[in-house]
Amino acid sequence: MDTPWLVGPPYPGETTDVATTNDLKNGMTLNIDGQLWSVVDFQHVKPGKGGAFVRTKLKNVLSGKVVDRTFNAGVKVETASVDKREMQYLYREGEDFVFMDTQDYDQPRIPASVVGDAANYLLEEQTATVAFNEGVPLYVELPAAVELTISQTDPGVQGDRSTGGTKPATLETGAQIQVPLFITTGEKIKVDTRTGEYLGRA
Repeated sequence: MDTPWLVGPPYPGETTDVATTNDLKNGMTLNIDGQLWSVVDFQHVKPGKGGAFVRTKLKNVLSGKVVDRTFNAGVKVETASVDKREMQYLYREGEDFVFMDTQDYDQPRIPASVVGDAANYLLEEQTATVAFNEGVPLYVELPAAVELTISQTDPGVQGDRSTGGTKPATLETGAQIQVPLFITTGEKIKVDTRTGEYLGRA
């Protein structure tokens, strides 16, 4: 029996290819009910009784939500093409972030809602990967770690262990993170762009 949520209308003007669950690969993007899901993990299961099936872990391309889904083996699924392009961040204009494609110098405007938390670590001229589907921007991917300067942090009081040895600091991008007490204003540090954690001095 086909699972009803598998077949959904494609985005307007979108061309989708059809694959079967036997063709699944990690990183493949599926179009399910008009939403894009990236295959994080999959496992073909052949039980002793009944038909074979595929157990998958799917990540919503836009929201980042991860769900477990089970497909019958051989069921048709729609795949969507995701075009990842290396881009340089130029400047912010209103609610949009303007990037430049390093290959053809095209300058797409990426809405703040698509940039998401990456905005906390974006500096002008920084390179990032921008993913598109049929020309529509999906998400912005930064390197795992970036180097940023501390624009303001209070002097640490030695011996103050009540905060676990950390204090708030404001980065040059305006984002706030926790740093060790010995870090001072003006220092350059490495930050994990996925968690916002302090990784060390740059």
